[in-house]
Amino acid sequence: MSQEKVDRYKKEKANRKENVRKEKMRNAMHKGVVCLVGVLLIGWIGYSAYGRFEESRSNQEAHVDYSALTNLKTELAEVAE
Repeated sequence: MSQEKVDRYKKEKANRKENVRKEKMRNAMHKGVVCLVGVLLIGWIGYSAYGRFEESRSNQEAHVDYSALTNLKTELAEVAE
């Protein structure tokens, strides 16, 4: 049993650099994915909040009465004749 432990330790020690590199790569990938999801979530929340804000704003409409200009045009046309 002791010899098995020694052999396992030697095997682990031989691959230690590779295992550490793989673990660092996994951690970096994990952090990258978490950051990407966080940015997407924040962007989605901001976009939704802006949409709700725009919906809640009242659209003010301006009504212009052009009848005075139309009357003036017709009167000027009558005077010119």
